[in-house]
Amino acid sequence: MLGNRSAQACPSPQILQVGSEDAQMHAVFADSFAALGRLDNITLVMVFHPQYLESFLKTQHYLLQMDGPLPLHYRHYIGIMAAARHQCSYLVNLHVNDFLHVGGDPKWLNGLENAPQKLQNLGELNKVLAHRPWLITKEHIEGLLKAEEHSWSLAELVHAVVLLTHYHSLASFTFGCGISPEIHCDGGHTFRPPSVSNYCICDITNGNHSVDEMQVSSAGNISVSESFFEVEALMEKMRQLQECRDEEEASQEEMASRFEMEKNESMLVFSSDDDEVTPARDISRHFEDTSYGYKDFSRHGMHVPTFRVQDYCWEDHGYSLVNRLYPDVGQLIDEKFHIAYNLTYNTMAMHKDVDTSMLRRAIWNYIHCMFGIRYDDYDYGEINQLLDRSFKVYIKTVVCTPEKVTKRMYDSFWRQFKHSEKVHVNLLLIEARMQAELLYALRAITRYMT
Repeated sequence: MLGNRSAQACPSPQILQVGSEDAQMHAVFADSFAALGRLDNITLVMVFHPQYLESFLKTQHYLLQMDGPLPLHYRHYIGIMAAARHQCSYLVNLHVNDFLHVGGDPKWLNGLENAPQKLQNLGELNKVLAHRPWLITKEHIEGLLKAEEHSWSLAELVHAVVLLTHYHSLASFTFGCGISPEIHCDGGHTFRPPSVSNYCICDITNGNHSVDEMQVSSAGNISVSESFFEVEALMEKMRQLQECRDEEEASQEEMASRFEMEKNESMLVFSSDDDEVTPARDISRHFEDTSYGYKDFSRHGMHVPTFRVQDYCWEDHGYSLVNRLYPDVGQLIDEKFHIAYNLTYNTMAMHKDVDTSMLRRAIWNYIHCMFGIRYDDYDYGEINQLLDRSFKVYIKTVVCTPEKVTKRMYDSFWRQFKHSEKVHVNLLLIEARMQAELLYALRAITRYMT
């Protein structure tokens, strides 16, 4: 059913084969096909991690197809708007088809200006949420809720916010893993040059297993011994950090200072490929202000106060707000966050029985740090110890400007790690990004309500 050139990031035959007798994987595929009428390439990449995929599909199915505040065609149109902000033609094209399938007006697809004013009004929130969520205020919320005959209800707005954050993050996953269209779809995403070989991750799930893993490892041309020593060095740093944790604990003042230092350093992380990507007309027509993009929040004289998780967090505030206004969705999202954050096979490249919790937390907290979100109980000094520059470049690009991801970035970090482990990294990136966006949007809604 699917072709050989589906996803171009991770050429790896090491984990899953669709033909294997894995009951959980077959059940997930069956559920996905029943819900969507297709097995898209996102599913075929995420299936490296069936537990997460099951939660992801359940959440997405609920958002798009189950009872909720928004009509079905609005849901798919919002998905188009969100994916278009990152020029993700793969997702845009999927939802154009779904939008038409559920009876959406084809005229809306000629451009956002042809959609109802109510959806046009959502464009500003979509823009800020996608690129600079720390700028969202209760005034953005008020403008949508008090627009006379074009007003959104609180429940509708929460549904829309969840959809926007879901598809902004899914665009990150699509670019981060190099996912390109199914064989029957036109257009779509491939990595910008330098490109990748013709062998792709979806070849594995389509039964093409002729390439040996060592021949197509993500290390590229780097020597096996050099990338091996990188893994050993990372393992040693983790051991040393654990010993330091056991011996002494930094003061609150020192912890705050380390957060500010890491936040400021994150602004200096940029890629040599950091040129502008001009959106194609068939994508840019779905959103306004095409020049608006990511900007580090402390540049250009802007000062945004640190978002302290102790004052507003998902577990104590966001979860209950979503569940109150859009029942059951808070629970589904919470489950997905927890699975992504806690998912582990206790492996690192060739090593087994490894506690990776320190590394996973560093990745999650680095992403939130880039958005100005601080955990008082975390020592941000650990991030520089565990995440090298090439990894930081990849993380920041996937999370903030995914349309600029290149194959070189993917290959340059964790060169001895399996491709399934790099997909695992992308799951952490998209869930941390989604939670960061939700925190800013839901806090603004809470402030409007109080």
